[in-house]
Amino acid sequence: MIEYLLDYETQSVRRIAVKNIYLIGFMGTGKSSIASSLGKNYHMEVVEMDEAIEKKEGMTISEIFSRKGEEYFRQVESQLIMEIGAKNNRVVSCGGGTPMRQENVDEMKKSGTIVLLKATPQTVFERVRHSNNRPLLNSNMNVEYISKLMEQRREKYEAAADFVIDTNDKTKDTIVNEIIHIFAK
Repeated sequence: MIEYLLDYETQSVRRIAVKNIYLIGFMGTGKSSIASSLGKNYHMEVVEMDEAIEKKEGMTISEIFSRKGEEYFRQVESQLIMEIGAKNNRVVSCGGGTPMRQENVDEMKKSGTIVLLKATPQTVFERVRHSNNRPLLNSNMNVEYISKLMEQRREKYEAAADFVIDTNDKTKDTIVNEIIHIFAK
C-alpha cells in the first residue's frame, strides 16, 4: 500500500510504502499512546493487542492470567498476531511479552516493520506505578524489579526490532515523527 505522509519537520509530503507497524517494548514505554497518535494522524487502523484479547476472552488480562494461566494467554496472543498480519495499514501496540516468542516475531516481520520503544526502568516506573492492570508487576511495583524484568527481555526485544526509538524525555509528537522518518527515507 502506498501512503502519502506529512513530514512535520519539513512540512513536505512524502510518498512511502506502509504495511503494518508493530510497536514493541516493555510496558510503559509508550506503545499505546504512540499507536493511537500514529493511527489518528496517518489514517491507520489501531490494534491494541491487550484490549483485543480482553474483548475476545471476555475478561481482563489479569483475570486471564489467574484463571487460565500465562501460557494460555501467550497462545491467544500468537493467534491474534497471525490475524493482524492478514491486513495492511495497521499500527499495532503489542503486549510487552509478544516478542518473547520467535513465532510472533516471524509473523510480525512477514507483514510489517517492528519498532522497539525503549525507556529507562525509572521512566517505566513513573508511567505505570498507579496502574493495577499489570499482572507481572502488581506485587513487584518497584524500579529494581522493573529493571530486572527489562534486562531479561532486552536481548529478545533488540533481536526482534527493525528500529529502536528511545522514548525518555520526548513528546509524543517527537516520537511519532521519528517513526515516520523511518518510513519516509
